[in-house]
Amino acid sequence: SFKMASDSPESLMTLCTDYCLRNLEGTLCYLLDNETLRLHPDIFLPSEICDKLVNEYVELVKTDSIFEPHESFFTLFSDPRSTRLARIHLREHIVQDQDLEAIRKQDLIELYLTNCEKLTAKSLQTLVSFSHTLISLSLFGCCNIFYEEENPGGCEDDCLVNPTRQVLVKDFTFEGFSRLRILNLGRLIEGVNVETLLRPLASLAALDLSGIQLNDVGFLTQWKDSLVSLVLYNMDLSEEHIQVIAQLRKLRHLDISRDHLSSYYKFKLTRRVLNLFVENLVNLTSLDISGHTMLENCTIPSMEEKMGQTSIEPAKSSIAPFRGLKRPLQFLGLFETSLCRLTHIPAYKVSGDKNEEQVLNAIEAYTEHRPEITSRAINLLFDIARIERCSQLLRALQLVITALKCHKDDKNIQVTGSAALFYLTNSEYRMEQSVKLRRQVIQVVLNGMESYQEVTVQRNCCLTLCNFSIPEELEFQYRRVNELLLNILNQSRQDESIQRIAVHLCNALVCQVDNDHKEAVGKMGFVMTMLKLIQKKLADKTCDQVMEFSWSALWNITDETPDNCEMFLNYSGMKLFLECLKEFPEKQELHRNMLGLLGNVAEVKELRPQLMTSQFISVFSNLLESKADGIEVSYNACGVLSHIMFDGPEAWGICEPHREEVVKRMWAAIQSWDINSRRNINYRSFEPILRLLPQGISPVSQHWATWALYNLVSVYPDKYCPLLIKEGGIPLLKDMIKMASARQETKEMAR
Repeated sequence: SFKMASDSPESLMTLCTDYCLRNLEGTLCYLLDNETLRLHPDIFLPSEICDKLVNEYVELVKTDSIFEPHESFFTLFSDPRSTRLARIHLREHIVQDQDLEAIRKQDLIELYLTNCEKLTAKSLQTLVSFSHTLISLSLFGCCNIFYEEENPGGCEDDCLVNPTRQVLVKDFTFEGFSRLRILNLGRLIEGVNVETLLRPLASLAALDLSGIQLNDVGFLTQWKDSLVSLVLYNMDLSEEHIQVIAQLRKLRHLDISRDHLSSYYKFKLTRRVLNLFVENLVNLTSLDISGHTMLENCTIPSMEEKMGQTSIEPAKSSIAPFRGLKRPLQFLGLFETSLCRLTHIPAYKVSGDKNEEQVLNAIEAYTEHRPEITSRAINLLFDIARIERCSQLLRALQLVITALKCHKDDKNIQVTGSAALFYLTNSEYRMEQSVKLRRQVIQVVLNGMESYQEVTVQRNCCLTLCNFSIPEELEFQYRRVNELLLNILNQSRQDESIQRIAVHLCNALVCQVDNDHKEAVGKMGFVMTMLKLIQKKLADKTCDQVMEFSWSALWNITDETPDNCEMFLNYSGMKLFLECLKEFPEKQELHRNMLGLLGNVAEVKELRPQLMTSQFISVFSNLLESKADGIEVSYNACGVLSHIMFDGPEAWGICEPHREEVVKRMWAAIQSWDINSRRNINYRSFEPILRLLPQGISPVSQHWATWALYNLVSVYPDKYCPLLIKEGGIPLLKDMIKMASARQETKEMAR
């Protein structure tokens, strides 16, 4: 079922929501005075649609760098007569006091505010507007919501320095929130009196007090007949706490887990405490004791432990106190405890670090509110993916993607998550992944590259992109991925390995793509960036992969793209070509890439006069004798000269070397090549070669073109015969055979 879920197309509702949010002005809204969004007066939307619009909007602002937030977005939902909101989830800095204020007339049932650090006590007052309808509320991580700005009386000197002081609001309570059942106050700031705050609530069903230190939790017993879920993550417990918890007999979910790295805890779990829970909390289906140190041994003797098939039956439990359970737990959190490595654990789902299943359960359970735990769980997954094989690949990928999206600004998660993605997307897992899933991976990788200039994240992201078919799989984000890579390559201080991967990716992205793509990338500064890299390498006198890839990328991006060829010449590309030739006379790959590129430049009639200097022509002529990379360097040099010769004797504006002398050397070169040579070149079109056939001004150019076609169609018939026919080569060859000016051997070859 997991595979099907990830593979099915998005629902029409999701597609419409996404489209409307990206085109608010063209769909639901118009702009008032060129700045404020207003809803069209004839639009009436039910809560099913409005909730989705708001929740998706928050998601888009958070995870899509191209999406522009709107100042006045929340005002679209200010009037319940046209738009209804019921259940909304708002996160982080996206939400400010005025946004909540804008929707205060709505009858909200569920409001989740997660890590909304910009909200102040003004929003506490707004919450009161929802008090008569609200059933579920989360203020998790809203660290400023109990602060208000106080203007000091009589303006003294410090007025100018600090005109407003942050003051803790002491008098707010949940008085009047008569329907509130589910409340999350996780990471509430110190100084707020939790007991007073909560006292007015008649019947709480679920309460989350994560990260809050309370010495006395006796007040919880006022809900002993209603409380079914209690979370006290990272609260330092004592015997008093345990006694209170044991009285909450309706509890189905209890979480007393902790982050064992965060600070020193005096409390240690004992067999007696676990026994107390099992005896008193008879409805328990979910228990989390992750991160706790066990003070004494709670396990059964190891001989008995290892016997028989693995079982989740309480009677066979390896953890002695859990033998008293009536039935297996639905969930048991044992992450970073020694208990998770035991054989018989009486629970359907266990979070821990023993195997892939436990690790994935941990990532799933803790991602939303506990990034500090999640990053360590993802690190364990990274090791599993790297060393063993992942058996639940799709689940693992989805969980890592969710964590990376949810914690875009958390460095630990970005580092471990991007590293795990590299191993989860490599070729051995390829078959199991849908297009949709692979696109999601690309999106989070690009988000990571955008948000983090940090070397490890950048390297992991670049490496992960190498696991995709380029350019095909990156086509849907073509501009964005090129901009990010060029951005990396333009940084003044560079990590050698990232530079190498980024140049390799740039080269792959401009290989075999349409000309409009190449032109667009050229306009982004691609040519300039590559030439700068070459310049740097020249200065260091190193010819490495970066140097070779940079020339190769220039060869690809100038293919049938005159604008980019012109840029190459304008940015002193020819000067660099000569310097590289001189500095690295033995580097065959390099020579081939450089001459391939100059072949592209020579195909552009308007640019050929710039190649017409004694120095350049001498260099090209001498390279005709080169044996570098088989025939490739000689072949490309001859190609450059063939286009120059095609402009006729009157275009030969130099005294040395003589045109006839160069022609003679070209004939000699072509005759020295083996007609069955296997080739290191890839033609998308024969048009530039076919151009040289119907003319009598330069028989040697005609011969070079015929040789090129003959070699390619005879060595690679399946690829090049159809291309020759499709581009009209046959009639051109037939006509050429009849031409008086054509040489006999050229005609033979054409025939």
